[in-house]
Amino acid sequence: MAPLLGAHVPAAGGMFNAYTWANDWDCTAMQVFTKSPNQWAARTLSDDEVSRFIAAGKESGVKVVTAHDSYLINLASPDDAIRAKSRNAFRDELERCERLEIPYLVTHMGSHMGQGDDTGLAVLAASIDAIHADLRGYKVQILLEATAGQGTNLGYKLEHLSTVLHTVRENERLGVCLDTCHLFAAGYDIRDVAAYRKTMSTFKELIGFERLKCFHLNDAKFELASRKDRHERIGLGKIGREAFRLIMRDRRLSKVPKIIETPELTEKGGDDLRLLRKLADTPT
Repeated sequence: MAPLLGAHVPAAGGMFNAYTWANDWDCTAMQVFTKSPNQWAARTLSDDEVSRFIAAGKESGVKVVTAHDSYLINLASPDDAIRAKSRNAFRDELERCERLEIPYLVTHMGSHMGQGDDTGLAVLAASIDAIHADLRGYKVQILLEATAGQGTNLGYKLEHLSTVLHTVRENERLGVCLDTCHLFAAGYDIRDVAAYRKTMSTFKELIGFERLKCFHLNDAKFELASRKDRHERIGLGKIGREAFRLIMRDRRLSKVPKIIETPELTEKGGDDLRLLRKLADTPT
């Protein structure tokens, strides 16, 4: 079976254009922004654009689509105004995904802004509970993304994801997204067989593979445990090719979509995808 493999693709000129990039690169999975990730405001999706996106998907070889939310959103903020603004923006992101029939929305876990991890995680869980209560019956699932741990960001420990998964009331509406660069920067080694097995064993114990709905495949510009989120192209960073071969060959991950978010995406993304397909065929 061909791997569920693709890239975060542009959607300039209309959401449906994302499939043009995905088709050009022979993607079987893709990730998109449904709005600008660096702005609070979002233009309204027209019924025509939604219909064209759904129709393009049916004509495409893409089997799974994920979306990523705005980088401005902080559902763990201790500031009432920022938290309210973030909840409204995130609710809008979920509504857009629901209209576009995108099953997963990936989100960073936010920042506690000096209040401490435990407080931040509790605020995040309460935000998700409130949003879930507002959007009864929605099919789109929230995916909590593990982070590198810069500043006061949450999510740099797998225990953080586990805590939120066990705290949120309707936790069947939650899943997890792992990013190789983030994991590595947070101190989880995956560079060789022994290190990979140890990290994935920890993940299985704390969270479970049934919760893993997306994998972001990015090499890292900085060393293990650097806490710096700086992506590099596959095989050219501090992680190296072997980790990606192990991921691509891991049968437990065969149904998990794998998305590249590397620099120079529009020029070099196709090359990285070809390398990953080659690694998937390389015997263990």
